[in-house]
Amino acid sequence: MAEQKTSFWKKIIALALAFGPGIFAIGYTIGTGSVTSMIVAGSTYGMQLLWVLVLSCIFSGMLMYAYGNYALVTGETALYAFKKHLKWGKPIAILIILGVSFGQWNSLMGILGISANIIFEIFLIYFPSLADHQYELVLTIAILVIAIMYRFLLIGKYVFFEKILVIFVTIMGLSFFVSLFMVYPLPVEVAKGLIPTVPKVEGGGMMVAAFVGTTMAAATFLSRPLFVKGKKWTIAHLKQQKKDAIIAASLVFVISAAVMAVACGALFHQGQPVTKVLDMVNTLEPVAGKFALTLFFFGTLSAGLSSIFPCLLIAPILLADYQSGELDTSSKQFKTITAIACLFALIVPVFGANPIEMQIVSQVFNVFVLPLVILGIILLCNNSKLMHTHKAGLLLNIGLFAALFFSVVISYNGAIALLDYF
Repeated sequence: MAEQKTSFWKKIIALALAFGPGIFAIGYTIGTGSVTSMIVAGSTYGMQLLWVLVLSCIFSGMLMYAYGNYALVTGETALYAFKKHLKWGKPIAILIILGVSFGQWNSLMGILGISANIIFEIFLIYFPSLADHQYELVLTIAILVIAIMYRFLLIGKYVFFEKILVIFVTIMGLSFFVSLFMVYPLPVEVAKGLIPTVPKVEGGGMMVAAFVGTTMAAATFLSRPLFVKGKKWTIAHLKQQKKDAIIAASLVFVISAAVMAVACGALFHQGQPVTKVLDMVNTLEPVAGKFALTLFFFGTLSAGLSSIFPCLLIAPILLADYQSGELDTSSKQFKTITAIACLFALIVPVFGANPIEMQIVSQVFNVFVLPLVILGIILLCNNSKLMHTHKAGLLLNIGLFAALFFSVVISYNGAIALLDYF
């Protein structure tokens, strides 16, 4: 019997570790940015924004598939292909590098701030006397976390990055699912959330833009060709690549929806929207108890740690992509850029800013380069000289053009929301 149990867990671990480049898509997409957006949305609007999540995940799956296919058929990465094959490709690629890096580094500040606060809150549940030393402890935790992550980055192997992310994502997914069984919304609320509506309150438009900014992350699609190459996949793996994109998009939806549902079930009906990390403690503990709260916090922390890794990687990845299509993790360029990103990440903890507000605003910035990223892959996938018989079909084109229209509408919406905010 013991042997059977061991064999079962070995199979589960083997299944998780067999996951492809899609694990990076989950790492980029479901971070504390996504979890924060879902918690704030679920606690403030219930399940009203579920329709945005559904559309974002469908379009994300299509874009992951399109970028992955292009890489397998041509052997080229995204920005390198933009620069080489598209008219105005060079300035477009540079604009995308600047836009995505700015958005991801802004997210990084919020992610590290929230992660450090969450570790502090977990300690606080069991050691209330630490409350008087919040600033010093949160800053110390933030420095330790980013230092450990930077050390991991210096190991610099794709397989190592992938395994670390698998551990974080697995803990995150399990934590949120267990929490969901303890607090959940009514089925009628879930059904209503599938009807497209925007909350008619202050901040509703920004929340929609933040949702799309975190779920349809441009970094996820742009980095996919490099991770597909890192996995040593070739044109023989087209079916595997398609399956990987579908699984990744599905898991993003299921985990994100679970977080929103927990926040809706526990907080929305209490009339207590979340605006600070501490709010999650004050409101969740009476409803769910210490165990569920600790579980939920571990899930959110795992989401944060699984995002710090890809966020630190994004600028050197995009730069390497633009220069040659190859990422050298042992280069001086890689080590310098990631070190600067680590220092940048400490801004929120050092100044003691509200990481949740920072996180929501930074997610909105991510939507502005999205239309360029989608337009670029539409042009590349429909180029018969490059794609030959693997040119985009009617169904994929309908999906990509729908994603482009959706991204333009959301970018406009995000711009209006930011103007109102500032």
